[in-house]
Amino acid sequence: MALSFCGSDNGSNSYSVNEGVLNNGCFVDALNLVPHVFLLFITFPILFIGWGSQSSKVQIHHNTWLHFPGHNMRWILTFSLLFVHVCEFAEGIVSNNRGMQTNHLHLFIPAFMGFIAATTSVVYYHNIETSNFPKLLLVLFIYWVLAFITKSIKLWKFAEYSVGPQHLRFCITALLVLLYGLLMAVEINVIRVRKYVFFANPQKVKPPEDLQDLGVRFLQPFVNLLSKATYWWMNPLIIGAHKRPIELKKIGKLPIAMRALTNYLRLKDAYEDQRTAEDPNRPPSIWRSMYRAFGRPILLSSTLRYLADLLSFAGPLCISGIVKYLNKTGSATPLNKIKGDTYLGVYFMSTTELLQNTSVLAVLLFLALVLQRTFLQASYYVTIETGINLRGALLAMIYNKILRLSTSNMSMGEMTLGQINNLVAIETNQLMWFLFLCPNLWSMPVQIVMGVIMLYYFMGCSALVGASVIVLLAPVQYRIATKLADTQKSTLEHSTDRLKKTTEILKGIKLLKLYAWENIFCDSVEDTRGKELTSLKTFAFYTSMSIFMNAAIPIAAVLATFVVYHFINETGPTPSEAFAALALFHILVTPLFLLSTVVRFAVKAMVSVQKLSEFLQSDEIGDDSWRNGDTSVSMEAGKKHLGVTKAINRKQPMRYQMDNYEQPTRRQMRPTETEDVAVKVSNGFFTWGSNLSTLSDINICIPTGQLTMIVGQVGCGKSSLLLAMLGEMQTLGGSVYWSKLPDNETVHEGNISKNRYSVAYATQKSWLLNATVEENITFGSPFNKQRYKTVIDACSLQPDIDLLPFGDQTEIGERGINLSGGQRQRICVARALYQNTNIVFLDDPFSALDIHLSDHLMQEGILKFLQDDKRTVVLVTHKLQYLIHADWIIAMKDGSVLREGTLKDIQTHDIELYDHWKTLMNRQDHGLEKDVQQDSQTTLERKTLRRAFYSREAKNQIDDEDEEEEEEEEDDDNMSTTTNRRSKIPWRVCWCYMSSGGFFMAFLMVSSKLLKHSVIVAIDYWLAIWTSSKTSQSAGAGQDVSNGSSLADGIGGNSTFATPGTPQAEDDSYYLPVFITLCAAGITLCLITSLTVEFLGLSAATNLHHNLLNKIIHAPIRFFDITPLGQILNRFSADTNIIDQHIPPTLESLTRSTLLCLSAIGVISSITPAFLIALVPLAVAFYFIQKYFRVASKDLQDLDDSTQLPLLCHFSETAEGLTTIRAFRHEARFKQRMLELTDTNNTAYLFLSAANRWLEVRTDYLGAVIVLTAAGAAIWSLRYGLHSGGLVGLGLTYALTVTNYLNWVVRNLADLEVQMAAVKKVNSFLGTESENYEGSMDASQVPENWPQNGEIKIQELCVRYDPMLKPVLKHVNMFIEPGQKVGICGRTGSGKSSLSLAFFNMVDIFEGKIVIDGIDICKLPLQTLRSRLSIILQDPVLFSGSIRFNLDPERTCTDDRLWEALEIAQLKNMVKALPGGLDAVVTEGGENFSVGQRQLFCLARAFVRKSSILIMDEATASIDMATENILQKVVMTAFADRTVVTIAHRVHTILTADLVIVMKRGNILEYDKPETLLEQEDGMFASFVRADM
Repeated sequence: MALSFCGSDNGSNSYSVNEGVLNNGCFVDALNLVPHVFLLFITFPILFIGWGSQSSKVQIHHNTWLHFPGHNMRWILTFSLLFVHVCEFAEGIVSNNRGMQTNHLHLFIPAFMGFIAATTSVVYYHNIETSNFPKLLLVLFIYWVLAFITKSIKLWKFAEYSVGPQHLRFCITALLVLLYGLLMAVEINVIRVRKYVFFANPQKVKPPEDLQDLGVRFLQPFVNLLSKATYWWMNPLIIGAHKRPIELKKIGKLPIAMRALTNYLRLKDAYEDQRTAEDPNRPPSIWRSMYRAFGRPILLSSTLRYLADLLSFAGPLCISGIVKYLNKTGSATPLNKIKGDTYLGVYFMSTTELLQNTSVLAVLLFLALVLQRTFLQASYYVTIETGINLRGALLAMIYNKILRLSTSNMSMGEMTLGQINNLVAIETNQLMWFLFLCPNLWSMPVQIVMGVIMLYYFMGCSALVGASVIVLLAPVQYRIATKLADTQKSTLEHSTDRLKKTTEILKGIKLLKLYAWENIFCDSVEDTRGKELTSLKTFAFYTSMSIFMNAAIPIAAVLATFVVYHFINETGPTPSEAFAALALFHILVTPLFLLSTVVRFAVKAMVSVQKLSEFLQSDEIGDDSWRNGDTSVSMEAGKKHLGVTKAINRKQPMRYQMDNYEQPTRRQMRPTETEDVAVKVSNGFFTWGSNLSTLSDINICIPTGQLTMIVGQVGCGKSSLLLAMLGEMQTLGGSVYWSKLPDNETVHEGNISKNRYSVAYATQKSWLLNATVEENITFGSPFNKQRYKTVIDACSLQPDIDLLPFGDQTEIGERGINLSGGQRQRICVARALYQNTNIVFLDDPFSALDIHLSDHLMQEGILKFLQDDKRTVVLVTHKLQYLIHADWIIAMKDGSVLREGTLKDIQTHDIELYDHWKTLMNRQDHGLEKDVQQDSQTTLERKTLRRAFYSREAKNQIDDEDEEEEEEEEDDDNMSTTTNRRSKIPWRVCWCYMSSGGFFMAFLMVSSKLLKHSVIVAIDYWLAIWTSSKTSQSAGAGQDVSNGSSLADGIGGNSTFATPGTPQAEDDSYYLPVFITLCAAGITLCLITSLTVEFLGLSAATNLHHNLLNKIIHAPIRFFDITPLGQILNRFSADTNIIDQHIPPTLESLTRSTLLCLSAIGVISSITPAFLIALVPLAVAFYFIQKYFRVASKDLQDLDDSTQLPLLCHFSETAEGLTTIRAFRHEARFKQRMLELTDTNNTAYLFLSAANRWLEVRTDYLGAVIVLTAAGAAIWSLRYGLHSGGLVGLGLTYALTVTNYLNWVVRNLADLEVQMAAVKKVNSFLGTESENYEGSMDASQVPENWPQNGEIKIQELCVRYDPMLKPVLKHVNMFIEPGQKVGICGRTGSGKSSLSLAFFNMVDIFEGKIVIDGIDICKLPLQTLRSRLSIILQDPVLFSGSIRFNLDPERTCTDDRLWEALEIAQLKNMVKALPGGLDAVVTEGGENFSVGQRQLFCLARAFVRKSSILIMDEATASIDMATENILQKVVMTAFADRTVVTIAHRVHTILTADLVIVMKRGNILEYDKPETLLEQEDGMFASFVRADM
């Protein structure tokens, strides 16, 4: 055919203009070309010149990304314009092929040019916008005007020739006129706002605040619509991840609108607004405040979601259309039948006619899919962003509440740390997840109703049967979902229980090994693990049920529908109906499956909100009025503040406002009677919340600038008194006054160096931040080198700091390095000293320190440093020898003040008390001519620290070597190895996991999966053949000729199944049974596969945990010195949890989606082999997308995890150190820190979810292309009559499922990779060596009562901690006779403790031997050896349980024996008083007893075990002198006939020993009776004793 613009049909003179130029349709179309060509001519040079000069500007930083007014509107309109142009083009081409003899190019060329021009216009606009050069927009303005005019002429001509809305082309033209008009309006609006032309002074604009800040890297809110929809802006980040890992720096800060503070203020306002005047006590509803603060984005997201859901039904409709009309294209419609009308010499068609063209339908299907996926992802993104904002706001609310919680709440156990951690870690996340799933709640019912209506339209009544199968099974699914939630809860309870036990074991591992109790404790963990596994089994069962339901429901529904259809309608459905129905069932299953999940989440969210509101309404600490005894202030102060906030926050949104928010007005101080009293308590009755007063009738004064000491026995309320003064206790009566500064100073608020209102407070139980040593000491004050140095010297921390790997920049605290008690305590004291406050409270700072350190601290720190500064010091202490330094003494007894005054007063007025003290101070204070070098516990602590580091470094080297090995194969150049390593899938670990699950299970899983998927394909294939055979037959039998032409020629061989003559029923009897059998087989296989995967996972989890526990419990003590506790615990908590609960479902999902995609591609290519050609580029694209995504996703997940930990730690840390933070008045700083941590974590999470969207959009578009190519290939091959319509339907239905599953393949791969890391970590611990438990002797050869005498011979003993380390004991020889009392002393690091460990064979004895009662201990089985000796360690370890369990976990002793032991340990009366006596509860770590009492329990524990050898390792360190003296006597009497080895750090404890050994650097220096040694004036022992007098 000739190509001519106006066409050259015979008989019509296309080029004549006799009736006027505009009445020639072709001329009007030509006129329409003019604007498009004009635009292209003008913009191309501008773009090219622009790009040429802007080559440097390709990397524009986003501060130039301004948006002109109407930005989004313009993008939306342009997209609509492009769509209409596509329609116009399609209509032109289709009508050109209908009833025209020649090609009329003018029907579609203008549309094509319009499409190109519209594309250009938006590209051009985008470039002008990024370079912020609005003058060039005039070009676009002219274009819109011209296009509007030309299209209007065309429309006017159509109307003249009576072409009306019933013709498609008229509608299209009208739409175009409208769009051009709107775009013109948008353009005029830009001129109006920016005034860039026609106005004298154009407007100057600045980019939004976020973009001026280069730190903001999250650009989603600021980029243009196209980039927003496809996440194009993330490309550099995700592709760059392949070269170098994503770090926190790379993801930058959050935009202001998403920061926790902004959202906190929004939520807080919404929450507080509900507190009405009429009903001030009614708790505000959290739901309502959430709706007020975050309702709008949720509505937006729901709208997008509805659009996506409606578009999803385009799939089935288009499929049915394509299958239906493909068969009709067989015969060309004769010309005389044309329904359309011809005007202006061209053909006009109606809308329906266009939709009967299969190619048009295929393109429509493609566009609908792309749009639907874009809307869906946008909806997801909006909800996720809102969810993250909500979580930030909730965390800030919870944190503010924590800072105001009353202490009694915490200590009386109403609000435990665990509960707070749960609120932070679980409840907020539950709410966030609920928000994510929220739009589903209202979009799903609509989707289900729509689906059922359409099914009815396709299949009639039988569809309702299928749908009802789905609907009836929904409650079952809900039931399963709730069951899942319950089992998960019980699993969680068991696993927290197991973790608690494991933690206790690991913390007390040294004790367990020394007492040979590890197996008892190991069994108790295994026991709990057994319970946990039982609930995990139920969990696995229900999970597999829910997976099974999900897979089997569509099969069941299809089965029901087709069987019923067959019985109702005698004939089977046509392929077009059958496959539309199939596709609809696939669509319907998702909402129904998800609905149960969403409902479950909604229920969980309600519970969470309940817990949250309870927490937000729990008791708060009295408002800050307490430090001046004035209670009336608090209410007004709070109210005043509420009014102010709004004003503040609007003005300067950049600054964190937390400080102004919740800090009540500074207290007004009231002058007290005497100026020199810093704190005065009168008639004070204080309680911890039980209404029984803990402290009663307290009247005390703390003199300003003096040193006050508070003394008294263990548990008489000394610490409570400090807390009462700090306002932490509930006041029943009386008041606390804090004096204010002299008036002349208050004027210059700014210049006061000493902050009057903050109190430096060091608690008894040391509290450290997870931060560096320096940060722990400065605690937020400015760093002053001189002062810092002085403080560190005063607390003698320098030697300890020198030992740390990075000096004072080393991280300490829970996640950092474990310090010993004394070191922690000194850091806390240093913190109190360093702060520049007027008042310092020290709560028993000496309890964990030995004599030298305490003396040094007393002299240098308290007497010199604090007193020189004239600071008021209150000191609680047991060390009575310091009383002579006190300016004022408060003696307490049983919660009330016994005496108050100076030492002189007490000496004169209460001689009895004074004498009592004197006897206790058995070592007088000899000024300070001390040998400061003398050995101490501290040095011991330093030694353990040194040991730990030395070894940790060694271990790290070993670890690094392990990792190197794996990568050595491809070590050619560095860059490529990192890339390869990062995108490799860890097959080795997967193999390890599978093999722990058992080979049989693994094999079963793989084979059943493959079978299941082949059966599912078979079902659909059978359906295709069945329906196609129907159509072929009916045509053959001549019953149904309405289709136009005979279809038999299209079907090829399928009609051979039945000769055309056979009646219908007989034929169905052939197809139906096979169909039913296949469906039944499919359903059974679904059940089997879902069960095998879950139980494979379960057996793997069982084996891995069992091996891990046994390995670790039996590891040598050295392992625990090297490996940080946190790391071991992580294996038992996070990693075990992942292996238990996360890997199985991920594995299942991965295999399922991969096999689905593969089977779909297989089906399509077998039907239309041409598809394979298109598959190659698609596969390449998919490969790159998944490769980049997996690496980036892994990094972002790591970032999310690693930023979550500090956040949770910060919360628990704050809850633990509440009293300290409040005493120091550092709330604002901690809030600030919390906001920063929250924002960092939210940034990581946002990027992670944006990366998921990035992937999904890309895989969804790939899926849409697959559908388009499948449809195209089918249409193309059908032109050549290659196969039947039924099979085309099958192919397209499968292609549609691919779009849903492609992204799951990648996401599950990425998840599995991250989760396999847990298996890898657990595996790395499975390689540790165990201790040699067997020994060379059999346990039966050891006498029952060995060691009966307790005679110890040590010959040439050499000991080291590790073959790589130097020996700590060198050639030690000694002989201890039965029943001797031996004292060992020496400086730290001299090897005393190593000697005590050598008795138990805990260290590596590589030369020499220890012989006890004639048996060499190295030959004994460890269990036997350790169970026959007893030891008391210096740090007391108690386990949670009963007192009986702590004394005798093996349950071998009688009660009398236990009571006897308690009596020896001076505990009998105390235990008798406890509820339950021996069965009284011991909380975790023995927190409900004081440190002294715990130490006594440990003594009792050693007494219970009646062994003839007792070793005491500095066991009396934390006991007050009175108790210690009693103990010394007791040990001498109760153990008169046994051998006792005491390792002492107070020399006076061993003066009564029979034999004293002085050690130095692993050798014995002096060895004799104490009397003999004392006579040697220059001897070491003598010098020790002199120092210790």
